[in-house]
Amino acid sequence: MATSIGEDGLYLDVNDAFVDRMGYARDEMIGRRPAEFVTDESAQRIEGEFLPTLRRTGKLENKPIAFVTRGEEVVNCLTNSLVEHDPDGAFIRTIAMYTELADQARANFKYRQLYRSTPAMLHTLDASGLLVTATDHWLGKMGYARNEVVGRPISDFYSNAYRKKLARGQAERKFVIREYQNEESQMVTNAGNVLDLVTSAICEQDAAGNVHRMLVASKDITERNRAERALRVTLAENASLREELERERDYLREEVNVSMNFGRIVGESPALLHMFSKVEAVAQTPSSVLILGESGVGKELVARAIHAKSPRTDAPLVKVNCASIPKELFESEFFGHVKGAFTGAHKDRVGRFQLADGGTIFLDEVGEIPMELQGKLLRVLQESEFERVGDDITRSVDVRIIAATNRDLEKLIVESEFREDLFYRLSVFPIEVPPLRDREEDVIQLAQHFLETVCRDFGRPAMKLTRVQAEQIRQYDWPGNVRELKNVIERAVILSKGKVLRLDLSLPDTTRTVVQVHSTDSLRSDDHILTEKEMKDLQKENVLRALQLSNWRVSGSHGAAELLGIKSTTLTDRIKAFGLKKPTK
Repeated sequence: MATSIGEDGLYLDVNDAFVDRMGYARDEMIGRRPAEFVTDESAQRIEGEFLPTLRRTGKLENKPIAFVTRGEEVVNCLTNSLVEHDPDGAFIRTIAMYTELADQARANFKYRQLYRSTPAMLHTLDASGLLVTATDHWLGKMGYARNEVVGRPISDFYSNAYRKKLARGQAERKFVIREYQNEESQMVTNAGNVLDLVTSAICEQDAAGNVHRMLVASKDITERNRAERALRVTLAENASLREELERERDYLREEVNVSMNFGRIVGESPALLHMFSKVEAVAQTPSSVLILGESGVGKELVARAIHAKSPRTDAPLVKVNCASIPKELFESEFFGHVKGAFTGAHKDRVGRFQLADGGTIFLDEVGEIPMELQGKLLRVLQESEFERVGDDITRSVDVRIIAATNRDLEKLIVESEFREDLFYRLSVFPIEVPPLRDREEDVIQLAQHFLETVCRDFGRPAMKLTRVQAEQIRQYDWPGNVRELKNVIERAVILSKGKVLRLDLSLPDTTRTVVQVHSTDSLRSDDHILTEKEMKDLQKENVLRALQLSNWRVSGSHGAAELLGIKSTTLTDRIKAFGLKKPTK
């Protein structure tokens, strides 16, 4: 059975065999469309599949089609069609030949009908990788009509990423003709959405092993992958947050250890009480504080006292020792960095400013900050904003600044080593911590405090200072301040055996001479223990003795202050504290 069809899609001629089988007269069929003599399903296939394929390839091979005779009998056939052109390439006609199917062929046709309607994502390729057919579910997932895909290369529907993957392996043709199971691929829908798929394929081969068809089954795993990616992101964020929290825990643990190690400000001297009044005044405000003082006077303890008395006491106090940070790591230490920002940045790191958000940051030895980084620090103080190294995200922080230094910042400004605008931002409220030589009333009390603390921490029996030892400590001017005093006491405990404190082995040589105490108790044995009252009485007696020897002259050459080795203002405060008065004649 054969027909010829014109460019307008109408029958030009039909042969006798076709006329006889259909039960129509020839003139009843010529000039009419083939779709008028087929089932509704075949009419849809002609419009949606056969005609697009003919336009692209110029032929049809073994396509199923079902005709309806005048007597309404359905005749299942396979059609092979070919478009003819003249030597100039102009269309002449389409020759269509039909072969009626036997029972087995009809069964195969029924199978193809079931294939198309199955609720699975299936498509069939020929040996060249062109789409032969696809299930309705595949078309629905991809968002195409059948006539838009049949005859097109399957690679037209691959994502760019999947094309590159195939190109790297130089395996696109091998991919088309080989069998495989559960391989991941990607396709792009008509709407431009990428589908993640797991695909398997089986091939139809002839006796010679040549592939004619390849049936491909796909499973859409887009939502599963999206959920897995979201889970991975969440887990990564949790891991990052855990690392930040662990780092903050380590920072705070380090700070707690420091604060608990001799971390109480001890003393009642006038100089110390004057400093405490300033701490009380500024603690409740948000002002920046600059703590000044010699090395070892306890500037960090003052910073902790300010934080503890402030409304931020429940938030972190984060310390940055500016003198211990390598120059190239200052910015990372202050503001953090992202993975890959520089060599060695193997993962994201949170900076100290972000750790201190809502609390206080203590910049110890602030005079050591490199000049080129001072501008970035100034920006945080002015705008409360910063970026991590290697990141373009601007972060906001709410941090109170407490800085400390033993350097002359005003001199550094003159020498162009410190920014003047940064200095004024930091020194809104300066507090000077007095050196230990100006706190003579506190020296013995501090020494006893350190002695008790060290003995407890070292698991040693409790020890107390003897009167001679107390006088040795009082007479020394402690150039290293409180830190030196603490170190001397710690060394003495280490060197001591039993309950006898070997202070003589840890004090500087200049203090090891026995001090003659002008009191009736001076002849007591060296192992006598002084009470707090006895120590104060000793101090009072010593001050009174110096006044008597100087004829109650406080300052100047040969005055009592010079004899005692203290400032005249300090001596004046002690005279008031002890209630001493010059005798009337």
